[in-house]
Amino acid sequence: MNPAVMIMFVAMSLIPAGDSAGKILTQQLGVAPLFVAWSRFAVGAVLVLPFAPRGAWRLLRDWRIWLRAALLAVGISAIQTALRTEEIATVFAAFFIGPLISYVLAVVFLREAVTPLRSILILFGFFGVLIVVRPGMGANVGLLWAVLAGTCYGIFLTMSRWLGHLGTPVSLTFTQLLISAILMLPLGLANLPPATLTIAALAGTSALCSMLGNMLLLFAYAHASATRLAPLVYFQLIAAVGLGWLFFGDLPDVWTWTGLVVILSAGIASTRLR
Repeated sequence: MNPAVMIMFVAMSLIPAGDSAGKILTQQLGVAPLFVAWSRFAVGAVLVLPFAPRGAWRLLRDWRIWLRAALLAVGISAIQTALRTEEIATVFAAFFIGPLISYVLAVVFLREAVTPLRSILILFGFFGVLIVVRPGMGANVGLLWAVLAGTCYGIFLTMSRWLGHLGTPVSLTFTQLLISAILMLPLGLANLPPATLTIAALAGTSALCSMLGNMLLLFAYAHASATRLAPLVYFQLIAAVGLGWLFFGDLPDVWTWTGLVVILSAGIASTRLR
């Protein structure tokens, strides 16, 4: 197997693993989602700091970099709030409205090429999200938080493509973590949990897994084509199902399984067209 593909599988497993640690903190230990989100940014920024190039600091003068980081802060806070009450696989399925929103925004604002087949697949994927969320059919508030998280992430992805020329991937990663940690500092300090070894270990695990997953994602894309690796992003959904069953004994219901299959099918087919 290509090393980049193996790295991609590891990366896509680490991201839901970090959210699983966050779910244990919020659901079982009563830690506030806002603290989990802030600690993830703060620890991540410290871990990336030694690798941040000097040019990363000049990016802090650009208001667009701050807006991008603010969207990420809202998105991560929302998904941690959703994980407090909802199954991790269901949350990730609703969260995958993000790539759909990113596609629409990229077409409208970045003037990216659009094809009828890709547009149909995007609508098909959105239909899968609707199957999972089931608006108007007693959808839980937690899923609405997941949709908000996906919406913020979709805008974040489009802004990342818009601003990608401003700095290296490591520079952009460092600034998004640092700015988010600064913006959320008052909320994090206002929701400090008891200082226990268990909470510290889980908060560190959540931040480390998320940071490593995203860093490995960048490393994989540096060693293989985006067309080949993009479909593997959807492995997050499979990893989320496995981790939900392993740590929480949760398995999706029939509707969620159906939505997962639709999202996976549409996502993989869409990325293979690029």
